[in-house]
Amino acid sequence: MAKLPVIVASGGVNTAGRTSHRHAHNRLVFDALGRLEQQKTLAALASMMDASEGDDVLAGTLVRKIGRDYFDPAAIPTNLRFLVDDVHGVVNLSPDGFATSRSTDSLRGLSSGETILVASERPFEVSVAGQLPAGFDPAALYTSRNHPRGLQMSIFAMSDALADLGIDWDQLTANLAPDAVSVYVSSSMGQLDDAATGGMLTASLRGERVTSKHCPLGFAEMPGDFLNAYVLKSLGHTGPALGACATFLYNLQRGVEDIRSGRARVAVVGAAEAPILPSLMDGYVAMGALATDKGLRALQGLNDDEAIHHGSACRPFGVNCGFVIAESAQILVLMDDELALEQGAPILGAVPFVSVHADGPKKSIPGPGPGNYLTMARAAQAARDIVGEKSFRSEGLVMAHGTGTPQNRTTESAIMSTVAQALGVDDWRVAAVKGHTGHSLGAAAGDQLSALLGIWESQWIPGIGTIPSLAPDVHTDRLSFLLDNTPTDRCAYSLVNSKGFGGNNATATVLSPDTSHAVLKGLHGARAIEAWRERHERTQKERMDIESARLAGDWQPLYRFNDGVLDDDDIKAVEGMLTLGDVSIDTQTRLMPDKWQLDT
Repeated sequence: MAKLPVIVASGGVNTAGRTSHRHAHNRLVFDALGRLEQQKTLAALASMMDASEGDDVLAGTLVRKIGRDYFDPAAIPTNLRFLVDDVHGVVNLSPDGFATSRSTDSLRGLSSGETILVASERPFEVSVAGQLPAGFDPAALYTSRNHPRGLQMSIFAMSDALADLGIDWDQLTANLAPDAVSVYVSSSMGQLDDAATGGMLTASLRGERVTSKHCPLGFAEMPGDFLNAYVLKSLGHTGPALGACATFLYNLQRGVEDIRSGRARVAVVGAAEAPILPSLMDGYVAMGALATDKGLRALQGLNDDEAIHHGSACRPFGVNCGFVIAESAQILVLMDDELALEQGAPILGAVPFVSVHADGPKKSIPGPGPGNYLTMARAAQAARDIVGEKSFRSEGLVMAHGTGTPQNRTTESAIMSTVAQALGVDDWRVAAVKGHTGHSLGAAAGDQLSALLGIWESQWIPGIGTIPSLAPDVHTDRLSFLLDNTPTDRCAYSLVNSKGFGGNNATATVLSPDTSHAVLKGLHGARAIEAWRERHERTQKERMDIESARLAGDWQPLYRFNDGVLDDDDIKAVEGMLTLGDVSIDTQTRLMPDKWQLDT
């Protein structure tokens, strides 16, 4: 019988704060919360920021103007190109340069026809991004050794997920086979800052040398490698997926399939992205994908000398001009249903199915295609198979990709409307959190899923919040786009949707905690659920103890460098058994079907 993948923990950090205990979600619906919950949210944010006053805390979160600790949008370092010419002197070749020519008297030794570069600065077209809470520095929480920012965020996200789990990781895995754990965590673009690939590609141009860390730390799968080596000490399955902006769901699919098939009992899945870099953002500007200052001024009816309202820059399904780039690291821990009950683990929901499809023939790689129709339809059918026709028609919620681009608003709304009609949905509520968080590329669906878990806990759905109304070309048949924070007490399931450049489409079927409990009761009986509740009380106490320490400022992530490293002397092999330190592996386990054996 297929195992049910149960969500037992969710951790990470994005522009709304940390994920554990649903704090980031609560920032999204802050205005709808009661006073006590607002105080908890402010305390959770203040403990990780350089602000303590409520207004300052709130102002230092969500989509906002790019801070100087990232870069100064008014003065981006650049080089101007000049041509040495015996007749005209040094002629500027840069179309936006500051000079047309200058004398060659001070440039002796240069030959006519040579090109020289002169350091300069330029204003950047974009001044808004979804940044981590102001003052939060993941590198300061552990011995980061000049790690790229995406890997720093991954270390924090994993520790946050373990805190959300409330079960000691080493004790949990001590009773599991080494290959009972899968870890699928990656980034869509790799680590492109100066500590990794960015530094490697530009070192010689800056008159510096490439270090031994630049190349390896830049690989896109490195977030998962770091977690295996320095946090989880895992010998289990690895090999995360890449799927552009659908990367998180691609990794989720791998974890779900491992657990459903019995290949793993625990799956750690996620994505980390740190793309607030002028060099990277230049590429999206050239594509016409990012919301530029010029575009925002046109939308907001502003003159060149008037201040942009950065907080409403990302406008999913409204009249918009592009997405807002953001950073985020999100980790989800899954267990099979039996293990979750045995351990008394939190049951935050379940993911029975993730659908992934390509687009087929395309006019252009960045353009959308038909693959998302397939993923939405199949994920919706999986939900209908489980919750039944009545709940499926009226108790669903779509966590839309909702990037804030003109193309997304028409194509994704058409997909949702068409699939709703085809499967007989009466009304799908649609949420789009990127209006608050921005678009964190490969980690984006992690932001959506993090918010979804908070919806089920708080019973508040975040509104889009940045648009007064839908754009006229948005399809609305059988869809209810939630523009404002909306209460809910009926949400049996959700579809978490992603559309990625290159034709990478994915949709996850996610069951609510109530639905998950009902399924588990049907699988294991009422007694098993009652026994789980007793064990879960101990887990919940541990979770709250960890949370109290966090609120008091204890933020040291779990990071175990050079801890428990095995060498050749620690590895023993006898017939039928391989021993790696304290771990023994049966090497005679039959892996191939009997029918494949040759008759000798």
